Amino acid sequence: MQDYEHYGMPLPPPPSSPPPPYPHSREPLSLNWPFLRSLLGVLRILQLVAGAVCWITLAAHKYEGATYFAVFAAVLVWLLTLAIFGLSLLGRWALVPGLGSRWLITNIVHDLLFGVILFSAAAGIMVHKAQDVSYCNVSAYKFPCSYSAYLSAAIFAGIAAVFYLLSGLYCLVRRSRGHHDIV
Repeated sequence: MQDYEHYGMPLPPPPSSPPPPYPHSREPLSLNWPFLRSLLGVLRILQLVAGAVCWITLAAHKYEGATYFAVFAAVLVWLLTLAIFGLSLLGRWALVPGLGSRWLITNIVHDLLFGVILFSAAAGIMVHKAQDVSYCNVSAYKFPCSYSAYLSAAIFAGIAAVFYLLSGLYCLVRRSRGHHDIV
């Protein structure tokens, strides 16, 4: 190791704040109650519920065309959210290689890039599909119709997108205030 001061270069400043505490993998599992009680924890639960209602509604009905993408987007984001929620709830995000040390930024990218964009796209697709079959929403129409399923999926996809936007903004505010952890 060379001496920086010997060359007239000052030493780099020490870190401004210590990194967030990371649990060791050998510690017993316990719930991260501060996360569960935080706004982010509540939003994650709401995201999981709204996302599940969206994709279960779609999967329970006949679908074709662009609806495949809406199902794919909803299930993908829901599974990623379930993984992030589980790791955050157990306090084990440090076990994720490369992302664990940047957990707050990982949550921001997940919420704004995946959650908002993909659920908004799914909502738009489902609104379009509902408009395409809106003719069957009259009482005299007696054949099977997916209008209510498409409309329900569009509403819950839109609600999920709003929850992802709120959690992404919450994480951005925490980051702008100098926090490096989710709670």
